[in-house]
Amino acid sequence: MILHGYFRSTASWRVRIALGLKGLPVDQVFHHLRRGEQRAPDYLAINPQGLLPALAIDDGRVLTQSLAIVEYLDETHPEPPLLPSDPFARAQVRAVAQAIACDIHPVQNLKVLARLRDLGLDEPAVQGWAAGVIEEGLDAVDKLLAGQSGRFAFGDAPGLADLVLVPQLGNARRFGVELRWNRLTDIEAACLELDAFKSAVPSAQPDAE
Repeated sequence: MILHGYFRSTASWRVRIALGLKGLPVDQVFHHLRRGEQRAPDYLAINPQGLLPALAIDDGRVLTQSLAIVEYLDETHPEPPLLPSDPFARAQVRAVAQAIACDIHPVQNLKVLARLRDLGLDEPAVQGWAAGVIEEGLDAVDKLLAGQSGRFAFGDAPGLADLVLVPQLGNARRFGVELRWNRLTDIEAACLELDAFKSAVPSAQPDAE
């Protein structure tokens, strides 16, 4: 398999964690987001959205969108499972993952922040926008997890919610957000004891700057 990504891409980070938890080897190809390499014609031929990541599986077919990629990996390599077997519990896990991946992350990504600058907002206002989105979103995630127990988001094994949460907390730090959610940072600490999470952090990637 070939993972098209970028060391600081939050969505690529999620997929790196999933691959690590599954013990799956992958070759990485890097596309520098801040240089616009994701918009190059050769990459747009792989992913017409011009977004990272994309995963080329062994037969050459390509998957896009990090959550779709992670669920594909979970379905084709079911051990260890990233989602519980109970339908209600699965929906709860997906809800937390989507609260981050669909409602927090896209609103503070490079494309949105660039458009805010184009609209005339100065840099402190842009950074404040991103921080505000993250804080509001993580407040909700913290409440969604309030009834859960265990070292990880849902129980005593890492899963889909954890591999989405940890990169978002990394993003929060980049935007200067004070991490005041003890439950979330405790989950992050438990995750970062595991090799799959440690090896996926941006600073450990070959293209890290």
